Amino acid sequence: MNQNFLSGFIILLTSQLVFGYLNLYLSLAEVQRLLGLEAELYYVRDGNINNYALNFVMPVPSSLNSLHFTWESLADRPLLYTIKVDTSDSQILLPPQLNITSRGSVPTTLQTFSLSLLCSGAATGEVNVTITISVTITPSNVTTLMFRRKKICTKFEMQTNHVLVHTVPTYSNSTSIFYTAIVSALILIIILASVTAAYYVKNKKTRDTTSASTGPTTTFLTTGPRNTVNTSYSSFRRMPSYSLIDERSKDLQERITELTVQRCRVRLSNVIMEGTFARVYQGSYTNEEGVDEPVIVKTVTDHASQIQISLLLQEGMSMYSLNHKNILSILRVSIEDHTAPFLLYAYNNYSNLKIFLQKCKLSPEGVSHTLTTQEVVDMALQIIQAMQYLHKKNLLHKDLATRNCIVDDKLNVQVADNALSRDLFPSDYHCLGDNENRPIKWMAIESLVHKTFSFSSDVWSFGVLLWELTTLAQQPYVEIDPFEIVAYLKDGYRLAQPINCPDELFAVMAYCWAMSAEERPTFTQLHICLQDFYTQLTRYV
Repeated sequence: MNQNFLSGFIILLTSQLVFGYLNLYLSLAEVQRLLGLEAELYYVRDGNINNYALNFVMPVPSSLNSLHFTWESLADRPLLYTIKVDTSDSQILLPPQLNITSRGSVPTTLQTFSLSLLCSGAATGEVNVTITISVTITPSNVTTLMFRRKKICTKFEMQTNHVLVHTVPTYSNSTSIFYTAIVSALILIIILASVTAAYYVKNKKTRDTTSASTGPTTTFLTTGPRNTVNTSYSSFRRMPSYSLIDERSKDLQERITELTVQRCRVRLSNVIMEGTFARVYQGSYTNEEGVDEPVIVKTVTDHASQIQISLLLQEGMSMYSLNHKNILSILRVSIEDHTAPFLLYAYNNYSNLKIFLQKCKLSPEGVSHTLTTQEVVDMALQIIQAMQYLHKKNLLHKDLATRNCIVDDKLNVQVADNALSRDLFPSDYHCLGDNENRPIKWMAIESLVHKTFSFSSDVWSFGVLLWELTTLAQQPYVEIDPFEIVAYLKDGYRLAQPINCPDELFAVMAYCWAMSAEERPTFTQLHICLQDFYTQLTRYV
């Protein structure tokens, strides 16, 4: 018995010695390349193993075709290693190649080894890549580290190096070359002169017409398009919070007609939220069977403008006919002459997610609810499922944030529209001098600079939402002026890792904030990553 205990103790001791003399990490450049962060990611640092980092399945975008690891041995004797690489699909991903031998000794100085991951181009898919490194200190003591990656490949995308061959025309002699160059230059000069003259004449006519019709004017500097209407909601009228990529068959008026009910069937109880012109009530609605249903009613005050009323209807009706457990769709509409419209939503004892998170913070009465990492990831997965449904319907959200989600007492989350959000949460929206009140600090960089939106820009916003979940709805970039946010993002800065936020969760956020939209994951890929992390968390319970 004593001998067995002593033998086990010796094995445990030598196992710790392996990692007491081993460093293995991703360098600053590699983390910047993979995640866009200015940091190093250690898997083993002076004997401390980062199990969370090892368990995290890191996605590798199709634009990257290699991985790099940095390591060194601090032992006074050789540490033997073996490396093995396995993939789940050899048809999509070519056999990975290491630039070091599969067996050898860990170097005693800092060195970086690489692993090539080249897509075959035969099909589109995600390939699981498992890198197994075994370190041996004694024949009876072999410790294994396992790194998992998910390589994304696109059909016809060959990531090998190609040589571009230019065909150079052959001329009979140097005289031909000289005269050909002269003629080409003269033709180019004539074309440029014609274009310049036409441009000058056109501009002169435009200036003369403007001066004659308007007289003396004052010039203002604008950052938006020249045809932008000078109202604070003009751009939102042209482009609602949910944009349709494919045209729907019914227009807004037809949708409202289908959902309209008599005002006498709606009763208001108490005000839940209120802004300058926006109000949200708790109430009830009597359905066709005469049964009262609890509802939430969104409306505006009597002094709201027609623009604000139109915006309420347009953004509220954007959720029309959507049917998903994680999406709050509009239930009914009540419109009568000379009164503000009522937008009705089903109510099931829920609250605004942003307000709920803020109540989770310490208060004089104590903590309302202490969120665990597992609960945060579960809520994030529910939001991802809602966004997968929206994107499957070819819909963009454009304003994904905790303020536009709801949660009940069982932490069931639903994504809602952003009707009235600009008035109810004014500190979350800013105008940059272009007459557009927008959620600046939740928007992707291309949406800020070029006003372009895509599935990838929704992914960026989800990264900020995930940051809100882990910080209990703190304001993002609170120290950055809205006018400086574009330059801040272009310089590579992002939101800092929240306190007590696991590295795996922050890595997902950072991946959502990739500078290039093509390098960001889809919501399907995010679901796979967070589901794996959620499974790891449940194993410790």
